[in-house]
Formats: sequence, structure tokens, C-alpha cells
Amino acid sequence: TWQQQKGEPLASKEYFPVLLSQGNEVVRAIASNPEEPYSQMYATLLSAINSAESQVFLTNAYFVPDPQLLAALKDAVSRGADVRLLLPETTDSNLVFYASHSYYDELLSAHVKIYERQGAMLHAKTALIDGVWSTIGSTNLDWRSFTNNQEINAVMLGQDFGAQMQALFESDLTLSKQITLEEWRKRSIGARIKQQSARLWARF
Repeated sequence: TWQQQKGEPLASKEYFPVLLSQGNEVVRAIASNPEEPYSQMYATLLSAINSAESQVFLTNAYFVPDPQLLAALKDAVSRGADVRLLLPETTDSNLVFYASHSYYDELLSAHVKIYERQGAMLHAKTALIDGVWSTIGSTNLDWRSFTNNQEINAVMLGQDFGAQMQALFESDLTLSKQITLEEWRKRSIGARIKQQSARLWARF
């Protein structure tokens, strides 16, 4: 990335020393940048969701899904998976916030469970699939992150780490409010207008 941005040559050093194997899990770093034809992390996450059998737990600060991600989440529910989204109650980007809300009705109607974290600025980007596939990183679930940003995630395969991730996710749920379809459909006309207007700009 430094070289692509025309940075001055870095001093030659041993940046990659030989490391001994530790622990039982498999860990891989997956990066993406706008020079690539597609986001490797996004493709990896979609593959994991499409293979989910029992659960899909996603925590994300900026959630503006494209059609593929929407379909993957709804298909996972139809296969019997417990699909839960942990999203922010407040945000530093109103456009993204309202664009995100514009997808709630469609997702809730498909029995995707949505929770909003209360009392804190949620900035985490994590996923847990079937208790064994986990990721933590910088990748948001929005168009900008998929196509324009430099991102990097760690992907872990293993039950021990998955159990820790699930414990943290469930802890966050105790501090969150579940959004129900019945309640959501009672939102004001003003909120609906803001959401649909923001959705028009979602890709940008």
C-alpha cells in the first residue's frame, strides 16, 4: 500500500521474523484495497454466511448492505440459521444511519433479528458464523468499505476463540434493544422520508 501511494522506499529490515506456531486455531489476515477488482474480505464473508448452518452473528458500525449481502442473510434464515445483527443506536454519520434503517423492514420481515447497542458509540466490526468462523477488523458492511477503502481483517477458525466471541456478542445484547417489526412500522412519516432519501445515496 505504501508503495502504491508513492511513499519513499522503506529501509530494508527483518519485518517478517520466523514465528513458532501457538494455539489451536487457524488465523489469516485478509486485506482489500480499491485497486483490486473485488474485496477479498467481502467475498470471504459472503461465502461464510452462505455456508452458515446454525448462526450468523454480525456486529457492525456502518451497515448499508448490497443485494448480495441482503440475499445471503435472508437465505441463511430460510435454512434455519439464527441471524442477528448488532447495530448502533447512535452514529457519527446520519446519512449512513438512515440508509441503514431503510433496510430494517425488509430484514425484519425475513426474520432477521436486529439489535441496537444502547449507551455507547458502537464501532466494532465482527462476525461469528456457526460458533467456529470469526472475524475482527476494519471492514464495514457498506458500499464504500467494499469498493473504495483500504481494509484489513483477521479471520479465525476455531471453537475456543468462537466461544469467546459469542460470549462478548451475548454480553453486548444485554446492553441492546431488540427492534421488532411491529414497533418499527410505527415510526414517523418524517423518519421514513429520511430513510428512503438516504437510501438513494447509499452507494455513494
